[in-house]
Amino acid sequence: MDHVIVVGAGLAGLRAAEALRSRGYEGALTLVGAEDRPPYDRPPLSKAVLTGESDDTALPADWERLRCALLLGTRAEALRLCDDRPGGTLRTSTGPLSFDGLVIATGAVPVRLPGEGPQHVLRTLDDALRLRGALRAGARVAIVGAGWIGAEVASVAAGLGSRVTVLEAAGAPLAGSLGPALGAATADWYTAAGVRLRCGIRVDSVDVGGLTLSGGEFVPADVVLSGVGVRPDTGWLAGSGLDAGGGVLVDDRLRTARPEVVAAGDCAAWWSRRYGRRLRAEHWDTALNAPDVAAATLLGQDASYDPVPYVWSEQFGRMVQYAGHHTGAERLVLRGSPDTAAWTALWLAGDRLAALLTVDRPRDMAQGRRLIGRAAPLDPGLAADPGTALSDALRTPAAPSTPPPNRIPR
Repeated sequence: MDHVIVVGAGLAGLRAAEALRSRGYEGALTLVGAEDRPPYDRPPLSKAVLTGESDDTALPADWERLRCALLLGTRAEALRLCDDRPGGTLRTSTGPLSFDGLVIATGAVPVRLPGEGPQHVLRTLDDALRLRGALRAGARVAIVGAGWIGAEVASVAAGLGSRVTVLEAAGAPLAGSLGPALGAATADWYTAAGVRLRCGIRVDSVDVGGLTLSGGEFVPADVVLSGVGVRPDTGWLAGSGLDAGGGVLVDDRLRTARPEVVAAGDCAAWWSRRYGRRLRAEHWDTALNAPDVAAATLLGQDASYDPVPYVWSEQFGRMVQYAGHHTGAERLVLRGSPDTAAWTALWLAGDRLAALLTVDRPRDMAQGRRLIGRAAPLDPGLAADPGTALSDALRTPAAPSTPPPNRIPR
């Protein structure tokens, strides 16, 4: 392999370049990024950057040691794979690039609402800086979507003195991620912070001066943020022969149908043996850890990717963490009450922990992630006691039965 191109200069792209070098790749290496900025961290965008505590979230990188050509302001436009040999050509906004190894790490792009009025999204550092300038005291801020990003921005905007309204199509905040019952347990956080939360509301369009709802109501707003989700940035792969409709389809080694092409980060939909289904996680933890497996696979080294998915969020003064995947779980166990300051929810599949949500209980999260990884059986009664450590709530194996008296155990 003589030339590897990494498409996408975010955290996943940088980690892929670093992993290729650390795993012994000595050939030419090119990192292609659509933004004009070197790789930077995204979680602070909805936190420290919006509050004004930080203007720079650049990721540390030793470019001289990486021996990596960095092509910024260069957008991937199309991919053509060779029929008779590995590799192909990446067509970019600044010209074609040939390769014999490719890492796809283009991440995701935010969904924008219909309409001609101005709206903000929050995906890039420039997005965060523009939004920060609009979140002034007294400003009428309308946030569409009460998911992870919507809640974080509402927290910051309310803290800065803006008059915040959050509009959510589902019946509760975070309903898509946690289900309606647990999502509803977070609704009081909005009220306590002075944020108006309206659920079961659909937005037809963003117009000059505000939003038009599906029933015709107009909601005046000085600032509109679309927080209704993201989609994989894979449009440039159309016609390439790779399956990328709902993310780039890869196996548990992060390999596409072409062995010289791998994918990692928000744009990759990988096969999870742990959960027996395909997953795509748009979270920092995935961008941090998946690229090492992708690099190993590209170099023909043995590696597989089957993590316990993890996401964290700071909302209304609380640390909220979620790990695992609860689709298909049969039982929900609460450790403490959502009416209290700190609590945990456990999803069980049989007696195995499939996922957990923690609110200001970091110890539960640390232990729960390990228990999911080990597929350790839990005793639901012990697990429901917030005073019992999760690591001490394991189900005791049944004692072996006593053999009949006339039988000699062997």
